[in-house]
Amino acid sequence: MIAEDEETIVESLSFLMEKEGYDVSVATDGQMAIAMIVRDLPDMVLLDVMMPGCDGFDVVRAVRENPQTRPVPIMMLTAKTREVDRRKGLELGVDDFVTKPFSTRDVVSRVKAMLAGDRN
Repeated sequence: MIAEDEETIVESLSFLMEKEGYDVSVATDGQMAIAMIVRDLPDMVLLDVMMPGCDGFDVVRAVRENPQTRPVPIMMLTAKTREVDRRKGLELGVDDFVTKPFSTRDVVSRVKAMLAGDRN
């Protein structure tokens, strides 16, 4: 699942993930992301920090507080490079961070590695 409100990022990540054989769903705001994660229980979430509705940190908090969704891996996509933001995400339970701007191919590689690790 991709939770991101920037259309160009959604399009490029969706295209590459689908090309790799992944099914992709998209949420364009935090509230939608939480609802979709609870309903669909995705294999993992690519989550933007700054989204309308509620931010990515709120989404992580909601996902980690719910026993059903707690195990879902979360990779945060962020333009925030401050250490305090990264630490906050890790404390909330984010599994990995990617700082914008990023290579979409690099993100796809990291997703593949994360999902491969979860299967072992």
